[in-house]
Amino acid sequence: MIKKKLSVIVPVYNEEKTIITTLKRIEETKDDRIEYEIIVINDGSKDNTLELLKSNNNLYQHLIDGKQNFGKGYAVKRGLELSTGEYVIFQDGDLEYDPEDFSKFIDVIQKFQADIVIGSRFNYNKYTRSFNILNKLGNYFLTFLFNILYNTTFTDIYCCYLCFKKQLLDCQNLQTIGFEQQAEILCKLIKKGKKFYEVPVNYSGRTKSEGKKIKFYHMFPVLLRILIERIKS
Repeated sequence: MIKKKLSVIVPVYNEEKTIITTLKRIEETKDDRIEYEIIVINDGSKDNTLELLKSNNNLYQHLIDGKQNFGKGYAVKRGLELSTGEYVIFQDGDLEYDPEDFSKFIDVIQKFQADIVIGSRFNYNKYTRSFNILNKLGNYFLTFLFNILYNTTFTDIYCCYLCFKKQLLDCQNLQTIGFEQQAEILCKLIKKGKKFYEVPVNYSGRTKSEGKKIKFYHMFPVLLRILIERIKS
């Protein structure tokens, strides 16, 4: 039986403290039911991230080195352009999410040939770390609005773990390069796909002092993108 391939896209910016541990964790928790393609995109890091990646090239198949910092969405798009897997999943370069949870996504892919599988930090099965209440309230609002506009029942549309059939997304048509890009991707996928699932994931979110980059105000461009994509044909 030919294995499906899962492209794991890892955008990183100034993650020298965690990126190698994250990649090792992917290696340690690999699921034999699927083939992995690890693509790391260095988005103009100013610390030792690039040097660490180059000296640990056994932990990935592809490294894209961006000389300037253009944003997570830009890095993700470059990774998508290079990916060759039937399915794609995103993995942040920090340790907020545990790649051990990939097996849950693979379960759903194998059983149901799902078009989209998204993680939920709110329906976790082991642990979740308490984090900024404003970020959580913003996520609740965006998820509620998304569900109303797109007739879905997700609980956490901004979980990093978004897995989908690559054929459903034309990455050349992506318009955004910031944090709002995940909303754009999800909106486009929902319009083309039919079978959507959600799985619980564990989460150990960072604080600002620990390197957290997303802020409450990032919800506003996300909100705008959800509305724009809904209006489009």
